[in-house]
Amino acid sequence: MTGALSPSALRGADELTLVACAIAGDDSSYGELVRRRQGPIRQLFRRLCRDPSLADDLSQQTFLQAWRNIETLKSPGAFGGWLRRLAVNVWLQRVRAERPPSTSTQELDELSDEIAQPAPMLGEQLDLDSALATLPPDVRLCITLAYAERMSHREICEATHLPLGTVKSHITRGAARLRQLLGAYA
Repeated sequence: MTGALSPSALRGADELTLVACAIAGDDSSYGELVRRRQGPIRQLFRRLCRDPSLADDLSQQTFLQAWRNIETLKSPGAFGGWLRRLAVNVWLQRVRAERPPSTSTQELDELSDEIAQPAPMLGEQLDLDSALATLPPDVRLCITLAYAERMSHREICEATHLPLGTVKSHITRGAARLRQLLGAYA
């Protein structure tokens, strides 16, 4: 099913209509959804990886997975959260692929805490993205989802499959570390 909506109708259509058409197989409706949602998804990945090229690749991978699985979406109104969960899963797959297989999350956090003690920097040289990059991947993900994406702790648990206590701990420790690193801005 292609060409169900004209280009001008696509631009003016609400997201629920576009999602319903995309679920029915309309390529152009899905293309409009990508156009509307690609900026926030790219920004999420840029905050997580600080590499614009990798962020673009991960965004593309997310939208490809979404297109392949859009018929599994039960409610068109849930598209935004569903897409964000897909993006989180793409990020977690990337992190797991880079992680040595015998290293646990706790070992990585401890090692990262030891390694990520940067030399003191001038406040002007350190920005939020640089500070985020010093955090372990799971902590950075939880911080980004909590503050940039405004997700609740429970939503983060659902998206990352991490226990609630771990999410809270990651956010608390990560926020404390960011306050320490960005203290010169205060």
